[in-house]
Amino acid sequence: MRTTIYEPFSTIRRLQDEMNRAFGGNALGADDNSTSVVSHWVPAVDIHEEQDRYVISADVPGVDPASIDVSMDNGVLTISGERRSERSEERAGGARRVERVYGNFYRRFALPDSADAENVQARSVNGVLEVVIPKKAQIQPKKIKVDA
Repeated sequence: MRTTIYEPFSTIRRLQDEMNRAFGGNALGADDNSTSVVSHWVPAVDIHEEQDRYVISADVPGVDPASIDVSMDNGVLTISGERRSERSEERAGGARRVERVYGNFYRRFALPDSADAENVQARSVNGVLEVVIPKKAQIQPKKIKVDA
């Protein structure tokens, strides 16, 4: 019996890629080619902005933090790594079902000019990678008091 990897969103992703090529851009407004050929799977992410920083949280369960690479180049944050398969020998006549995806992952995020590339921090806790990108001090909004 041949096992295949089932990825329920691959058809939707291909449709979105075709639409992006047809209309000359990304439907979400960003130039994110993170689902290119180098990825076997794509971790889900949450991105939010706070007053003094940006935070990206990525679900990477089962990924050794030592195998995750976070880099910043020309305003683009790249997160990549690999989830290794836990292969076990199959017994004759035994059934096996594989739903978890293994292999390389790759995500890229274009950051605004206010991001401080020199002080990016990353940590992995309980299968969630958290990348904190502080904002540059001079870019933060300043409240100016109006005198009467």
